[in-house]
Amino acid sequence: MQIDASISDSEGLKKKKEIRKLEGKTLREVMVKIGLERIDTQERIIVEALLDSEVTGLIMSLEFAKKQGFKLKKLERLVNVRNMNRSFNKEGPIKNTVEVNIYYQEHRERTEIDMIGR
Repeated sequence: MQIDASISDSEGLKKKKEIRKLEGKTLREVMVKIGLERIDTQERIIVEALLDSEVTGLIMSLEFAKKQGFKLKKLERLVNVRNMNRSFNKEGPIKNTVEVNIYYQEHRERTEIDMIGR
């Protein structure tokens, strides 16, 4: 079962709230618009980011990163990814990261995001 609804926060940013059940547990997913800046060119794009997905880190699609021209940084060791049910993710291990500046409202943070995908 999946229910979608749109809400706005006090800053007027549109958020998408998605509620679904997974293995008997209700998950709430909130989408917010953030800015991502490529470190090498200082070019920015606006994307919708999923908050509080119960993932333990930051994840970006390898396909999306390549389309947007992000500079990939190859990891020395692969990182296996497990799903919530403890099975290995079908997209395979994490092999690359990208370094970006993330912007949300007045906040800016430089971080590395793991790439998932083949």
